[in-house]
Amino acid sequence: MKGLPGSMQALMKQANQMQLKMKKTQEELATREFEGTAGGGGVTVKVTGDNKICKVTINPDVVKSGDVEMLQDLILAATNDALKVAKETSQKEMEKITGGMNIPGLT
Repeated sequence: MKGLPGSMQALMKQANQMQLKMKKTQEELATREFEGTAGGGGVTVKVTGDNKICKVTINPDVVKSGDVEMLQDLILAATNDALKVAKETSQKEMEKITGGMNIPGLT
């Protein structure tokens, strides 16, 4: 940063600080768990912030029905719900850092 005007140095410092905050937030979000449900709680899926499924819970009453296709649909719906919650939470956390600026490749 030698030779840069003072305002440019300050801008570069702010950009570096923002980048560090974003990286730390992304790392924290990757370890958090987010939950999605379907079928009135018949199926619950938990995912991590880095989009890994970590738990699937199926209410025994759903299995008793014997409707495999419905169970598959509920698992898909609950998984998509959990992933949506994770993505929305991630976007909100990043907006806190960026002030709402749309930075390509961030989400």
